[in-house]
Amino acid sequence: LPDAFLDFLQTNGIDPLIYTPRYIRLKPGLEEIEAEIKCRLQKLNWLPGFYSLPPHIQIANSKPYKEGKIYGIDAASGAAVLALDISVGDHVLDLCCAPGAKLCMISDLLGDSGSVTGVDVARHRLAACRTMLQKYVLGDACRLFVADGTTFSLMPVRFREWTSRRPWKERKRAARARPELIFYGKASGVVGLSKDELGYDKVLVDAECTHDGSIRHIQKFEHWGWETLNGRVLNAERSDNLTTLQLKLLINGFRLLRVGGSLVYSTCSLTVSQNENVVEWFLKENSSAALQEIDAAKDWPCKSGRIPKTLRFDPVTSKTSGLFVAKFTKL
Repeated sequence: LPDAFLDFLQTNGIDPLIYTPRYIRLKPGLEEIEAEIKCRLQKLNWLPGFYSLPPHIQIANSKPYKEGKIYGIDAASGAAVLALDISVGDHVLDLCCAPGAKLCMISDLLGDSGSVTGVDVARHRLAACRTMLQKYVLGDACRLFVADGTTFSLMPVRFREWTSRRPWKERKRAARARPELIFYGKASGVVGLSKDELGYDKVLVDAECTHDGSIRHIQKFEHWGWETLNGRVLNAERSDNLTTLQLKLLINGFRLLRVGGSLVYSTCSLTVSQNENVVEWFLKENSSAALQEIDAAKDWPCKSGRIPKTLRFDPVTSKTSGLFVAKFTKL
C-alpha cells in the first residue's frame, strides 16, 4: 500500500493488514455447490444464508454461479439489508442500488409479496442490476429507474390506487416528469405519483462513498495504479463533495419514507466524516427523524459507532469489509 494511504489508515485508526475476507450467499443445495467448486464452505452463524469463501477459490466460471445459485456479496452488506427488518408485503426503495447485490437480497426476502424499487444515476450500472435480477429470477416485483437519488420522487403504487380519473393534462405532465424506466416486473405495481401517497415502508440509502473500507475496491488500485488513490479516496475536495451528496441522498430517502417506516443509511467508508458526521447533520435538520436500535444486531460481530445505536463493521472486528450502518424511523 502507498504511504499516503497508510497515513490515511493510521489517521482513522485502521490496521492495514485487514483487507482479506470474502463471502457469498447461497440458494439451497450446499452439498452440490461444494462439490462443484471443490471447496468446503464455512457457514456464518450470525447471518442466515451466508458462507465464507477461501480467497483462492474462483466462482465466476463455476456452474452454480452461472445457474444463479451463488450470490457474491460481503457479509457486512448483507447485515445492512437485514437491518431494514423487511416484512411480508413491504414496499422497499433501494436508492443507490447498483451493482445490485443488496437489491437481489431485498427481492429474495420479499418473496412473492410487496415490491422493490431500485434507483441509480448510472445507466450502465443499473443495467448490471437488471442482468442480476434476470439471472437470479427475482425481477417480478421490481422496477428500476435511471435517476438522481437526491431528487427521485416516485412512490410505490398499487393498481387499485392508480387514479386514471386524474385530468388528462395532469397525467401527461406527470408522465413527462418520470425518470427513465429500464426494468419493470409484472408484479411491481403501476408507475405513478400522487400527493396523497404515503411513501415506502423501508428505504435503503447505501450511499456513494470513497470505498476505503471495501476489500474488493482497495484491491482494484493494484490494477488502476496507486496514483489514482489520491483523486478517488484521499482528495479533500472529493470527500467534501461526497459528504454533501450523502446528506442529500439521506434527506431525499427520508422524504420518501412513510411515517413509522425504517430507513438504513450505510457506507463502506471507515471515516467519521462520511458516517457519524452525516448522521449528526441530518438529525439536526430533521426533527421527525429518530435513530433506532437494530434488533437483528444482537449477535453481530461489530462495534458501536461514535453515535449511540449506530454500528461499524471492520475487517479486524467483524472479518468483513468495513461498513457503517445507521437506522432511522420517521416519527
